[in-house]
Amino acid sequence: MSNNTGNTIIALLTGATIGAGLGLLYAPKSGKETRKDLKDGAADLKDNLSSQYDDISNQLVDFTNRTKNDIEKRLEHTFNSTNEKADDMLGKLQAELDELKKKNEKLQKELKSATK
Repeated sequence: MSNNTGNTIIALLTGATIGAGLGLLYAPKSGKETRKDLKDGAADLKDNLSSQYDDISNQLVDFTNRTKNDIEKRLEHTFNSTNEKADDMLGKLQAELDELKKKNEKLQKELKSATK
């Protein structure tokens, strides 16, 4: 940060502090009333922030649960699909094995016939 920028920020903060102090000095309310208003405002802000935190927390829990359920459904679908494909593949391999066994038996019979 350049020196000019730093000086400008310090000047702005100083001016804001002085302005706030003068505002409190010339405020139409007494110090006691102003402190009560500040306290009430802080309590309202705390309640508001607490409520927002609870809302966001609940939304996050809901989002997490929906995402978890979605992932579980997708995984189940993937596993089912994979199992079906594996079953199909095993069925085809079994059919090919049966066909090869038949050809083997036929060739063995032909071989025995030829050697007699």
